[in-house]
Formats: sequence, structure tokens, C-alpha cells
Amino acid sequence: MSRLTLATLIVIVTGSLMTAQNQAPAPQASSPGPAGNADEGKKLFVSYGCYQCHGREAQGSSSTGPRLGPRPIAFAAFSRYVRRPTGQMPPYTAKVVSDTDMANIYSYVQSRTPPPAVQSIPLLREP
Repeated sequence: MSRLTLATLIVIVTGSLMTAQNQAPAPQASSPGPAGNADEGKKLFVSYGCYQCHGREAQGSSSTGPRLGPRPIAFAAFSRYVRRPTGQMPPYTAKVVSDTDMANIYSYVQSRTPPPAVQSIPLLREP
């Protein structure tokens, strides 16, 4: 693959990720939410099938589901949306996802590391 084609592909993917990020509710400054276990949250994120729409790293996709992490929305908004979503996401009531499980999933989403800055990708820098 030529440098130009690869660079074009990266720009398209980056644009898709930015579009997906724009679909998610804007992050809100507030308390970090209840303490949770990120390792347990990762297992739950997979077992409840969250990854199928939001990606294994909660990065989201413009065609399946919005980005959840890193820097997720406030826990109260996150929990409220999971319990009573709009759109195509099914509701995950307290009977399905306990408050403890919700805190663990949120902890996992919070723990995701941000992607590298575009400027740090050598292929995207001008020669």
C-alpha cells in the first residue's frame, strides 16, 4: 500500500472516529461516580454484549454505537441512559444490570486510554 493510500485511509478512519465521538453525549464535569472494578467491568462489558456496538475499547462506531470512553459522560447520565436509552439500544434495567455491575462497567469505560494525537502519527506528518 502506498504512503498516500495509507494516509488517506488513516484520515478516513480518524474522521469516522470523530463522527462517532460526536454522536455520544458531551462529557459532563461532575463527581467520578461510585467506585468500581475496571477488570470486572471489562468482563461485564463483554458478557452483556456492550462491545458489539461500542467496540472492545468503548471507542464506538458511526454505524453501530457512540463512543463511550475514554472520558465518559458523568456516571449519573451514563446510568440513566443505560437504564432508559433512546434509539436502538435495549434498556438494561436494574433487574438486568445491577448497580454494582453498572459501576464496574463505568469504571472500565473510564479506564480506557485516549488514542494518540494525530500529530504523533509519523505517517500523517508532512515531509
